[in-house]
Amino acid sequence: MRVYSKGIRKLIGLVIIVCVVGGVLGYQSSFAKSTNNQSSEHSPNYPENENGQTYGSSSDAASPETEPELISAIGIDGTAGYVLKKDLDGEQPKSPQDAIALQNNRSPDGRDIPLYDVEGTTVIGVFHVGGK
Repeated sequence: MRVYSKGIRKLIGLVIIVCVVGGVLGYQSSFAKSTNNQSSEHSPNYPENENGQTYGSSSDAASPETEPELISAIGIDGTAGYVLKKDLDGEQPKSPQDAIALQNNRSPDGRDIPLYDVEGTTVIGVFHVGGK
């Protein structure tokens, strides 16, 4: 009778271990699915100005592709405004050779771009990109 009870104890212990491992694996799988990167379906709903341009903070964007057209910024003199995404991004290389040429021609002190009002038409200051 004693052998029988040891066998049952081992069997119960094995079942408990299998259940715990299965539960942990199931939880990790569902947790990983729920914490995937944000998709474009969940991109921020930026407001639009009178010209139809989106504006807001780039920190709300899930990726560079979902950034607004006018990105909030503070000018070199402390003025709050917006910079055009295309100005901020600058010229984009079309090949690795273009990338090297752009990098070599880039000023170590950075560059200045216009700071606009919310409508994206009136320049209200200057924003400095890069450099020191």
